[in-house]
Amino acid sequence: MPSKYAIGVDFGTESGRAVLVDVSNGKEIATSVYPYSHGVIDEKLPDSNIRLDFDWALQDPDDYIRTFQNTIPAVLKISGVNPQDVIGLGIDFTACTMLPAKSDGTPLCTIPEYRQNPHAWVKLWKHHAAQPEADKINQTARDMGEGWLNRYGGKISSEWFFSKVLQIANEDPALYKAADRMIEAADWVVWRLTGKETRNSCTAGYKAIWSKREGFPSKKFFKALNPLLENVVEEKMSQDIVPIGQKAGGLSEEAARWTGLLPGTAVAVANVDAHVAVPAATVTEPGRMVMIMGTSTCDMVLGTEEHIVPGMCGYVEDGIIPGFFGYEAGQSCVGDHFAWFVENCVPAAYQQEAREHDLDIHKFLEEKASKLKPGESGLLALDWWNGNRSVLVDVDLTGMILGMTLATKPEEIYRALIEATAYGKRIIIETFQKNGVPVNELVACGGLPEKNPMLMQIYADVIGVPLKISASKQTPALGSAMFGAVAAGKAAGGYDSIMEAAKKMAAIKDIVYRPIPENQKVYEKLYQEYVILHDYFGRGTNDVMKHLKSIKVSSHR
Repeated sequence: MPSKYAIGVDFGTESGRAVLVDVSNGKEIATSVYPYSHGVIDEKLPDSNIRLDFDWALQDPDDYIRTFQNTIPAVLKISGVNPQDVIGLGIDFTACTMLPAKSDGTPLCTIPEYRQNPHAWVKLWKHHAAQPEADKINQTARDMGEGWLNRYGGKISSEWFFSKVLQIANEDPALYKAADRMIEAADWVVWRLTGKETRNSCTAGYKAIWSKREGFPSKKFFKALNPLLENVVEEKMSQDIVPIGQKAGGLSEEAARWTGLLPGTAVAVANVDAHVAVPAATVTEPGRMVMIMGTSTCDMVLGTEEHIVPGMCGYVEDGIIPGFFGYEAGQSCVGDHFAWFVENCVPAAYQQEAREHDLDIHKFLEEKASKLKPGESGLLALDWWNGNRSVLVDVDLTGMILGMTLATKPEEIYRALIEATAYGKRIIIETFQKNGVPVNELVACGGLPEKNPMLMQIYADVIGVPLKISASKQTPALGSAMFGAVAAGKAAGGYDSIMEAAKKMAAIKDIVYRPIPENQKVYEKLYQEYVILHDYFGRGTNDVMKHLKSIKVSSHR
């Protein structure tokens, strides 16, 4: 009997990736990547002179369709797999990434009269220009005694759904009225694949203040934000929220033509990139935190009880694995942190030496930095180059390096930036532990763990727990493929639950990074200094970062 396959499509910040996976064992047969033609739109709209303000980050929804059109035919061609043996398709997305659309799914930005309007485009997860709206949501919720605020650690983020919706309503009421639907990009692409609008419980729970037991906040609350939003759920969204792990529908004739797959192929309910990676990293039980490490990092951990954890991104019942409360936290700037340094601060002599040794500049810096002992550089950094997602939940915080001298070298700064992200991770983990959610082991996945062993060892040393790595280089895409196999079901050659799929399709590598005692002693001292800086600049004692940002914004007007 021929093998059965599933495809997972992972929509990232800069590109979309498809992976074709053998359902019987999780083996990745073929991979294809489509770099978005417009990437992240953060300076001006494509093919126009319309410039964007600070903290805007948009995307073109047509890039998501082009991802399907390019990557899925490619993996079929590379593998030689017969489309009739592909039983399921799943997708995951960065979140909250959302867009306004018409009732038939047409994005407003593709309609000529709205093409020049920034609010008509996709607002990417790292669109932070809705911070005033997030502040309004948080203050209004506190004033009205809204109990759901505690589920999100006491703060809603500017990155989330209703912050972005409120920004549209506040700044462009006409465009808000013109939109029939406000929808997560994850749900929008599934709509385009199946011809049927389906809203997934993961993004609804983590990014749009929905819960399985209570639904969305009240009309009274939304009206207090802006009268236009009083009926936002009924008018622009849906009360019908579908649990992850279910089938959204079958592939439409149009989507079959895009992809080369058969019409009717099972399509899973959409999911979030971080959350879908958890079962793909073998984690289906409490106590093991999964870190999805890329441009940013998302931290996921399961629990059997409800706990309020300050500064967490939220917890959702059945949000990651059925039967558990799924807790989320994260860091807004990790891979982006290191990329910023390489692109802006590495001297030409280092670039030349890296080329002479035929090394990627990151690898070259890692080799140099790995020769340093903990504390040897005398540097300490704060990891807020893109704000703080957890536990301070404040996008207006910025980065800092302390201790530099005229003798400071690039590799010392590079290592200090890595260490800063490890300290930030430890604060997140300790906050979970202090509030009843155990974390005894870390499992890392994503691009960074594969490329940087030094980073993994630093994390183990700073945090003090063993660290393992997912066997898959494409863990979110594998997770989406797993959910695709579950959408197809056992009768079609897939699985009837994500737990069953994880037993067969997920794996971790043999390597384990364990804390080195002598390193731990030094990092303990450095961490205590980090905590002092973290609280001094992050908890209101000294708001110099915000003052500088305010002066910067006013100077550009």
